[in-house]
Amino acid sequence: MKRLALIATAFSLALPHTAQAQSAMSGAEFEAYVTGKTLFFEADGQRYGVEEYLPNRRVRWSFLDGQCKEGEWFEQGAQICFVYEDNPSPQCWSFFESARGLTATFENEPNGTVLYEIDPAAGEEMLCLGPEVGV
Repeated sequence: MKRLALIATAFSLALPHTAQAQSAMSGAEFEAYVTGKTLFFEADGQRYGVEEYLPNRRVRWSFLDGQCKEGEWFEQGAQICFVYEDNPSPQCWSFFESARGLTATFENEPNGTVLYEIDPAAGEEMLCLGPEVGV
C-alpha cells in the first residue's frame, strides 16, 4: 500500500501544472492576481518572456531581449486579450491559477502556446532598453 501511495505521489508530481479541470480566470480575478506584479513565463521548458502589469490594465511585455512593448489588456468572454503598440490585433489567452502560479493558453490558434509562470532567476528584473538611436 505504501508503495502504491509513493507511485501515485511521484506520478502527480511529474504531471505538468495544467488547469484542465479548472475554469478560466475572470477579468476581475486576473486583475487582482497580476496588478502591480512583474511575471516571468516559460514555454516548453524554455524561458519565454516577462510582463509587467501596471494600473488601469496597462502592460509592458518583453521576450527577454531588452525590447519592451507597451499595451493593455481587456476581458473578452472567458479570455484575457492583449493589444500592443506594434500590433493592434487582440492576442487572447485563457488564464488559470494553481498553487504553482499562472498557466496561460494562447487561444488565437489551434494547439496554441501554453505559458507557465516561473520565478525569475536570482536578482533578475525586467530589462527595457531605450529606443535605438541612429547616427
